[in-house]
Amino acid sequence: MLTLSIVIPVYNERHTILPLMDAIRAVSLEGVTTRMIIVDDGSTDGTRELLHDIRDPDVRVILHERNRGKGGAVRTGLAAAVGDYVVIQDADLEYDPRDYPRLLAPLVAGQADVVYGSRFLLDRPRPVVRYWHSLGNGAITFLSNACTNLRFTDIATCYKMFTRDAVARILPHLTSERFNIEAEVTALIAKERLRAYEVGISYVARTYAEGKKIRFRDGVSFAWATLRFNFVTHRRRS
Repeated sequence: MLTLSIVIPVYNERHTILPLMDAIRAVSLEGVTTRMIIVDDGSTDGTRELLHDIRDPDVRVILHERNRGKGGAVRTGLAAAVGDYVVIQDADLEYDPRDYPRLLAPLVAGQADVVYGSRFLLDRPRPVVRYWHSLGNGAITFLSNACTNLRFTDIATCYKMFTRDAVARILPHLTSERFNIEAEVTALIAKERLRAYEVGISYVARTYAEGKKIRFRDGVSFAWATLRFNFVTHRRRS
């Protein structure tokens, strides 16, 4: 039996964390068991109290005493991952765990070391998204592709699924504390020459009023981080 660790960074998601856990439990993965690793990143809205009451041997809860950012929470979760495969799962219900089988397929087949879930591969129905958000995602993906010479369609996606060996190769080099971890992971995939695949996923974006956290300034920071990670911090040797 194979094991998939699901790393869930959480910050102020008391309305969605329990429904997400139910959605994960409802997914059927033939021959694969799941283990949730929830990293609460200093929530102040009651999320921590909900997590304190969880009694499930397949769920591990890790508490950050202060808010470090998504990157810090992801790094903590990756370090605690067990089993054969690892996926990053946001807690806000924008991404659907029913896509796990699509992400797993290239890994189980031995074709890939990492699989990205792309919101822009049009092989399945999806809602129409905001134009400027889509344009921003396209711009940072273009910049990353130009730096890494890898042709992704969506590097800012939450859904990144890895083999444990791939995690072991990139985790010691990760430094990001905030959203820039998406750019850093992609730079390390290129540096380590990991085999990468993309699959189309479903996606339902929430609004800022509903708790969406990423802002325009994060996109600007992301662009600078992409250049730094590819040409300074994680520069590839020729």
